[in-house]
Amino acid sequence: MDLICESERTFSKFANDNKLCGVVDMLEARDGSLIQTDLDRFERWACENRVKIIKAKCKALQVSQCNPKHNYRLGREWIQSSPEEKDLGVLVDEKLNMSQQCTLAAQKANCVLGYIKRRVTSRSREVILSLNPALVRSHLEYCIRLWGPQHKKDIELLE
Repeated sequence: MDLICESERTFSKFANDNKLCGVVDMLEARDGSLIQTDLDRFERWACENRVKIIKAKCKALQVSQCNPKHNYRLGREWIQSSPEEKDLGVLVDEKLNMSQQCTLAAQKANCVLGYIKRRVTSRSREVILSLNPALVRSHLEYCIRLWGPQHKKDIELLE
């Protein structure tokens, strides 16, 4: 059985991570149970294919402004709800506010700048300008279309 074909929601795999994404319409309470059905299918698929699931690492990130949260389980264990999760190095929170991700990117870039200042003996303009795009800018531009700054304070922080 192909797990992805069985699901009506988006199921993505990357390395040893699996993600199940779906929209829950609060007017139709059955949407939450459809996600639970997919989680049950995933549990059966894992058992049949001898895939070990580390349930302690399973989290539910429910993106919402004010809707009540659904509770989900994997097998007999309830999945812990999380206010934020890191996905491929990008921090996503339940309100899709990317300010914390902007702060993390700025911190990483500043750490690299400090490293360059401490370790690179040459202060020539050419050397410093060649290191900036290679080492610093990559931290600021990684997945920028996903987490780009939304608030003026975040833009100022990254500049």
